[in-house]
Amino acid sequence: MLQGKNYKVKKAIDGETALLAAQSNPPDLILLDIMMPDMDGYQVCEKLKLNPTTQDIPVIFISALNNTFDKVKAFEVGAIDYVTKPFQEEEVLARINSQLIIQYQKRLLKREQKIFKKEIRQRKETEAILYQSRAILSSVLNASVDAIAAVEAVRKPHSSEIEDFRCLVVNPVVAKIFDRDPEDLTGKLVVKNFLNKVKPELFLALMKVVETGKTLEKEIQYQHKSIHKWFHLIAVKLGDGFSITIRDITKKKELELKLNKIATIDSLTQIYNRYSFDVKLQETLQHCTKEHQPLSLIMCDIDYFKNYNEFYGHQQGDQCLIKVAEILNNIIAQNTEQMLVFRYGGEKFAIILPNISLKVAVEIAQNIRQTIQDLKLPHRASLINGWVSLTFGVTTVNPNPNNDPDLLGQLITKADNALSKAKNGGRNQVRAEKLIDNY
Repeated sequence: MLQGKNYKVKKAIDGETALLAAQSNPPDLILLDIMMPDMDGYQVCEKLKLNPTTQDIPVIFISALNNTFDKVKAFEVGAIDYVTKPFQEEEVLARINSQLIIQYQKRLLKREQKIFKKEIRQRKETEAILYQSRAILSSVLNASVDAIAAVEAVRKPHSSEIEDFRCLVVNPVVAKIFDRDPEDLTGKLVVKNFLNKVKPELFLALMKVVETGKTLEKEIQYQHKSIHKWFHLIAVKLGDGFSITIRDITKKKELELKLNKIATIDSLTQIYNRYSFDVKLQETLQHCTKEHQPLSLIMCDIDYFKNYNEFYGHQQGDQCLIKVAEILNNIIAQNTEQMLVFRYGGEKFAIILPNISLKVAVEIAQNIRQTIQDLKLPHRASLINGWVSLTFGVTTVNPNPNNDPDLLGQLITKADNALSKAKNGGRNQVRAEKLIDNY
């Protein structure tokens, strides 16, 4: 299948061979089975992650094992994704393509960061030279693509408190920001007035550089009407003032945001993916434990979705998934921003509900179920009616500091059990199970 899509594929017949091949010629991605002779997939993955040569290679498990325990263990040993057999070709290709894109973006970002750090180091060295020689300063400043300036403090006569900064040297890039010539800014008090319009808190931060001698290095975001930019600045104490270097890092930040979106958002439905679910559920459990609040979880499936795909085709099936995800997201957004919807896998969705009791969680699930049903999205292959419907499993836990270490696994299992009982009970319904009996 992969070779038919122009991927270059290398096979290994057992775990030991796979480890040797991955180390000698590291691939971009590893697809790994679990049940193998001598060494199982979990052991292979652990050894890959312990080896500096192979630890960053993403691993996707493809296995007939469909238990939650097997999937959780796969992620614990370092897997990035898990696909169960039998699988759909389109889904596997989409997941592989997504991981390869992430790897490419990581390499690109790493290269950019390396270049950026090198340039930062070079600029610091340059600033030391500039302090000693105005002649060198002038030539370097005029050639720089960054905004560079040196200023001195202007203090109040009686209190010695800094009230503004006077420009000593500015390069053409700084002058362009003020829409003036560099010579017109020399000796002028323009810093405070400018910062009050852009980032008022920066003035206090720059005062602190002068008073403490501590270098200021930070990224700032600037938004004004249609302008949206990010900048990286370094301010270093210079006499009774400071020198400052400002670089436009908008492209770098946009790349980071794009990479983050690829890593956390499901490419089809544009809601959070399974990886995000695992991370967010752990964070939410910690929060609810600290705040002594309940944590509810909803698992839901589109009824007879396999029939839907066979009847309408996979392309129409994708549209159905997108529509259902949109509806789920809209309903949850109307309740609270704390609730989040995730594509758990295939036609299965998960909803995390912090600070929500079991009773309220069931009401929310019933509301979603009724909303979907009222829309009457056609599903002629359904065995219960002619419309798209959802079945729900709901559970709640009231966590405490003495939680079982496997509480998250138990929470997911309980929600899955409730979902299974709802399916066995006729589908298009909500079934709830309590994780802790006295809650």
